[in-house]
Amino acid sequence: MQSIKKTKSFKIVYNSGRYKVNDCFAVHFLKNGSESTRLGISVSKKVGNAVVRNKVRRLIKECCRLGFDDIAKGIDIVIVARVGVNKLLEKEAFSNVDKSLRSLFKRLGLLNG
Repeated sequence: MQSIKKTKSFKIVYNSGRYKVNDCFAVHFLKNGSESTRLGISVSKKVGNAVVRNKVRRLIKECCRLGFDDIAKGIDIVIVARVGVNKLLEKEAFSNVDKSLRSLFKRLGLLNG
């Protein structure tokens, strides 16, 4: 899975794509017309200091790397961490983040099978 780095690419996904939200995350996606799936992660300062934001970013990347091999190909995905993600970090952070993201991906129809 490749990364989305440019602000322009993020804006295209935000403005033209579809999205779903829950208490902890907002997931935006848009078909990109290629074979590769790209992932962008956005964590604002409202979530916490740099240590907390980086922890959230690492957890999201790891969930996507390990558990989402069955994500549809050829889409750009932007995951925005919301302030509610702080309550997931208390205990069993990885499993909580994984469940929350997986439910959003299922609601969007991005998981194969």
